[in-house]
Amino acid sequence: MQPQLVKSAERTVRILETLAESHDHLTLSELQQRTGFPRSSLHALMRTLVELNWVETDASRSAFGIGPHALLTGTAYLDKDPALPFAQETLEDLRDEIGQTVHFARRDGAHVLYLATREARDAAHVIPRVGRRLPAHLTALGQVLLAQLTDDEVVALLPEPLTGLTDHTITDLAKLTGELDQVRTRGWSYECEQGTPGVACVAVAVDYRIPATDAISCSMPATLTPAEVEPITEAIIRHTRKLAATLRREGIR
Repeated sequence: MQPQLVKSAERTVRILETLAESHDHLTLSELQQRTGFPRSSLHALMRTLVELNWVETDASRSAFGIGPHALLTGTAYLDKDPALPFAQETLEDLRDEIGQTVHFARRDGAHVLYLATREARDAAHVIPRVGRRLPAHLTALGQVLLAQLTDDEVVALLPEPLTGLTDHTITDLAKLTGELDQVRTRGWSYECEQGTPGVACVAVAVDYRIPATDAISCSMPATLTPAEVEPITEAIIRHTRKLAATLRREGIR
């Protein structure tokens, strides 16, 4: 049985999530369209959130964006995560070995949340990833963590229809569960241009929780051959297993 939600609290969270997911500031009408909340209650909530610095607005208060206090809260989450310092050290070592961009992320329901990134040293364009949330089904990180669940749990978790970001995104649920079976068999996931054109990713779950909630991935050019991807995959497996062993030894759960 689902717990009863407090309406005002739920609406506040939904507003903040909607603003966080938007690349641009949103007008009150756009917020109303995206959330479906009554304009009168939405206006009152926005006024309160602006006063408390959770939401920022322009001088005319015609458009709204996420405010500085949201950043403070997100930073506090990272600061208090006991696994993160060990994961960051692992990313440093892994990036130095393979020379590619690497990520540490956690499953957040049907999404993955990026907690740490180390960019390739020769990266021409650095795209901020920390704090970014993507649908789990179209990332290697998400697929390797979804593979920790049963097919029934995956079906119950994911929305229908599945979102497609590129022509290569798996949007058929039956095809996705088939891919997850392969991930379970080999112990790692691989996706090519499912989330970003020109980019392929390999990911391995960090097995210090059951089921695993965290994973490490490497982003690489989609043009790499299987022979070039193989040593990268082996390095990710080796470093991820070492990280999991360290976290278990430290008693982090």
